[in-house]
Amino acid sequence: MKSKSVTLALQGGGSHGAFTWGVLDRLLEDGRVEFEGISGASAGAMNAVVLAHGMTAGGREGAREALQGFWEGVARKAHFGSTPEDLSLKLAAGPQGYASAGLASFVSMMKLFSPYQFNPLDINPLRDVLEGQIDFERLRTACGIELFIATTQVSTGMLKLFRTREITLDVLLASACVPGLHHAIKIDGEAYWDGGLTANPPIFPLVQQCMARDLILVLLQPSQRTDTPTSVDAIRRRLNEISFSSAFFTELQGLEFARQEADRSLFPFGRLQRGLRHLKTHAIEAREFMSRLSAASKLNVRPEFIHALRDEGRQQADMWLERNFELVGVRSTFDLKRFSHCVVAPVT
Repeated sequence: MKSKSVTLALQGGGSHGAFTWGVLDRLLEDGRVEFEGISGASAGAMNAVVLAHGMTAGGREGAREALQGFWEGVARKAHFGSTPEDLSLKLAAGPQGYASAGLASFVSMMKLFSPYQFNPLDINPLRDVLEGQIDFERLRTACGIELFIATTQVSTGMLKLFRTREITLDVLLASACVPGLHHAIKIDGEAYWDGGLTANPPIFPLVQQCMARDLILVLLQPSQRTDTPTSVDAIRRRLNEISFSSAFFTELQGLEFARQEADRSLFPFGRLQRGLRHLKTHAIEAREFMSRLSAASKLNVRPEFIHALRDEGRQQADMWLERNFELVGVRSTFDLKRFSHCVVAPVT
């Protein structure tokens, strides 16, 4: 069975990252796709590092077991796992437009108090889960996958990428450090927040630093909402979605513009130019499914919800493999042109 080499760009989105778990689980199970490089922010960074560590320790099956162990560990340890009301719903039955009383109260508290006030000890269940599962020294020295983990430097508001040999527990926690939920993570004296604020996920490093010319995006954020928010909470939720999507859309626009410029060049001498000229893009997503999920559900880690997301991810990856695997290495199956222009009103 001949495998094909790709790179992966994994979006963040809290517990919605369990969808990516399902995608990765199916790709690993299939066995025909090799991962040269993986970039990620927030939950995408968690999935990237857990997969890479699992591969280092036990190959594909090791990676599958590691991802399962991580997400089931999150469901056991995280403080929202015990909320009394079921946020997961039967997803086919309708929108996830509500939150449990306990979760709604906590979200309200986040609007009024900083994490330095309501969580002075900076309790973070993810720390225990990651410490118990990942040998970061082994990851740095033995991992064969190029990793690019996004964080946001608080002092400058700029993207800071950490590569495989630089990844520590604090780097991974910084990539998922939601400013309203956790204290900023200090690394070498600098404070860092969630990488999704500045790159969700990073794309250009995969093109510039890796040889694989097929890039698979695993997307969690709905690219479009059909309804216009009118309530205070709905407006706030949509603004939050936009803040975590705008950097990604801007990078896609830049990628398509750079690709077009590389195509026009008669002499593409640079590595990036050559990579762009031959770049083929693909995406695994579930737009309709994700559009039914409320923003609050990103904090829901009940096992029923986590497993429903995983199952959807496996299903979408299975369909993608059936429809598109033969096209990997041949042509793009995801059109960057839909992001390559801004909307301009006609002159009247």
